[in-house]
Amino acid sequence: MGDDRGRALHVLVGHPSWVLACGFSPDGRRIVSSSGAVRVWDAGSGQSIHILKGHTRAVAACEFSPDGHRIVSASFDGTVRLWDADTGQPLHVLAGHTARVLACGFSPDGRRVVSVGDDKTVRVWDADTGQALHVLQGHTGWVWRCGFAPDG
Repeated sequence: MGDDRGRALHVLVGHPSWVLACGFSPDGRRIVSSSGAVRVWDAGSGQSIHILKGHTRAVAACEFSPDGHRIVSASFDGTVRLWDADTGQPLHVLAGHTARVLACGFSPDGRRVVSVGDDKTVRVWDADTGQALHVLQGHTGWVWRCGFAPDG
């Protein structure tokens, strides 16, 4: 690691407000971050590659798919969105939550998306079609985090 340990390599400038989430692509070459919009960055240069616009309120969560070709984002506007990570183009709007969506994520094989939020539901979606597959109910309060087991 040498002299780079603990030293900032880049400052990624562009979000006008708080950054609520960020993460690396599986190959480590890109970074995704969210605030009012979702941004994709080149990890090597620190330059902005894409600004993913479509959410109308703060974006609470974002992450790359396991293959690195898609991004999922969850917003206080009540939607989850899927994006093409290579072009920045929108793929699907996953609508069904009735309040803020606080977290989202891909299954290990990238075929499913899970999302949770203030409406006290956990929702599972088909990542290829954007169709709702399951609505899990029964929580008595907001659901803050979600994820899949390693075996999906």
